[in-house]
Amino acid sequence: MSPNSDNPADPFKKALTEATKVMADDRELNVSFSVDPPGLSHDSVRLPQVSRRMTRDEVLLARGTADALALRHRYHDAGVNSRYQPQSGIARDLYDAMEGARVEAVGAKHMPGTAGNIDARIGAEARRKGYDQIRDKADAPLAVAAGYLIRHLATGRALPQGADNVMDLWRGFIEEMGGERLEGLTEALHDQKSFARFARELIRDLGYGDQLGDDPDMEDPEQEDEAAEEEDDQEPDSTGEDEERDDEDDTSPEQSQDQQQDQSEAQVSMDEQAEAEDAEEQEMPEGEAPQDPPPPAASDADPNYLVFETKHDEEIGAEDLAEAAELERLRAYLDQQLDPLKGAVSRLANKLQRRLQAQQNRSWEFDREEGILDAGRLARVVANPTTPLSFKVEKDTEFRDTVVTLLIDNSGSMRGRPISIAAICADVLARTLERCSVKVEILGFTTRAWKGGQSREDWLAAGRPASPGRLNDLRHIIYKRADAPWRRTRDNLGLMMKEGLLKENIDGEALEWAHRRLLARREARKVLMVISDGAPVDDSTLSVNPANYLEKHLRDVIAMVEKRKAVELAAIGIGHDVTRYYDRAVTITDVDQLAGAMTEQLASLFDADPRKRARVLGMNRVA
Repeated sequence: MSPNSDNPADPFKKALTEATKVMADDRELNVSFSVDPPGLSHDSVRLPQVSRRMTRDEVLLARGTADALALRHRYHDAGVNSRYQPQSGIARDLYDAMEGARVEAVGAKHMPGTAGNIDARIGAEARRKGYDQIRDKADAPLAVAAGYLIRHLATGRALPQGADNVMDLWRGFIEEMGGERLEGLTEALHDQKSFARFARELIRDLGYGDQLGDDPDMEDPEQEDEAAEEEDDQEPDSTGEDEERDDEDDTSPEQSQDQQQDQSEAQVSMDEQAEAEDAEEQEMPEGEAPQDPPPPAASDADPNYLVFETKHDEEIGAEDLAEAAELERLRAYLDQQLDPLKGAVSRLANKLQRRLQAQQNRSWEFDREEGILDAGRLARVVANPTTPLSFKVEKDTEFRDTVVTLLIDNSGSMRGRPISIAAICADVLARTLERCSVKVEILGFTTRAWKGGQSREDWLAAGRPASPGRLNDLRHIIYKRADAPWRRTRDNLGLMMKEGLLKENIDGEALEWAHRRLLARREARKVLMVISDGAPVDDSTLSVNPANYLEKHLRDVIAMVEKRKAVELAAIGIGHDVTRYYDRAVTITDVDQLAGAMTEQLASLFDADPRKRARVLGMNRVA
């Protein structure tokens, strides 16, 4: 910041920057202020922007955010966190919320001045998300409540209004299920490893133990002895991290004979399937999936991904899930609920339309025998009407022959404002792109039932065979087909407001489904945008398969799509970081930012300047 700056906020920013570095105990930390969501990386902190007016709320939010991120930089070990953190689901959310509360509580004990600042940040977040208006604990996020409770018990401080409401709604349940465990909070607070074990046990007490995965401490006491014993046999160390990095390592001596036999058979099966894939690749053109895959394979991306049965899955139009009168009523409810937001979304959509039309109107081919009269040649035409090459023709721009698919997560965690805003944004953007001759398809994905549905019942009846693979009934919904005009499908998006529709999310198969639909299109350019609020979660599947089963499949599908390059893939994460899955992705912390994120993502995909595309999409470099 220049010493001659006339911005009254600059001295405050400079002071806050220095204080943040001191609090983080890192003089090399890079501190910046931005309108983008606050965040922390290994060497930089991004804080909320402070305007020239320096309102009280802006100052308090900036200070509270700076304190929270600085304390996390100082007291949080990413390696320990990665070792103990559950892979996905509610268990992961609970773990992250409790670890964040631990860091802030430790900081408050060492630096009491931070407590008030962080209270201001928590209060601002609670007001923005309407936590003070919640009356039913089913509408209050359990993970957030658990984090609030840990912070309250560790510091003894009362929570700000709204935050205290969320905590109180769940406090009875948490204390009833984990009361004895909570008594050990103080002893575990100052050691991240001890607290991680405490958090995992509390998550188990709350009923989410099936999402924790393997115990990272199970083999630690004997690790050194095992390494010495296995040296002659050239066995790898049996740490959890090694197992994740190399799935083909030899089995450890602790494994049973049956387990070793199962793994040997699985390896043989994988080898056979790999050979079959090689043969198919020689026969098929690049980019095409096998028309008749081997029976065990349920995925083009990963032949080892299994599905117990598909007969209960459904691909269905939105109009078949509700009567026309109900869709009309739900659409009216959606419009009424989001009436204040529609103006902002429409302005963003108009901005997108102007950018696309500007590209259309400035691209011409001159000196043509026919077309539109070239005004620059008007004098010549008047003097000699038979003069040739006096016309111009508008070029076909690259986005005209384009189809865009919006794939929307219809899981239960999207209930409320996230799904409402996703629906209205998809609706307005579809209308906008249609005006610019870009066809749009809108798809949704969920499951037909909670806890497995008919697939799980059939699995139980079959005697619970081991490793059944995906164990729920898929529901893939078509809200708008690419060739259907927007006016005929407008009411379909109201279906997302239907009570009971949103259930589990199996992202990998949904992404593969949307990708296959796009490959079948005739357009030259194909764009797929995914809108989701987190990792794939299906309790029925994850309870009888490895904890990362669905997440691994999602990563495999993304890798396949990006490798084939037939479809341009982008993603928007709501409240969860999806950049760890997708190369082109942004993450928003507030659902109110979704409209702008969707518009900017689409606008950037059609931008002629690759550097602008990279900047908006968050890419580190331009190919």
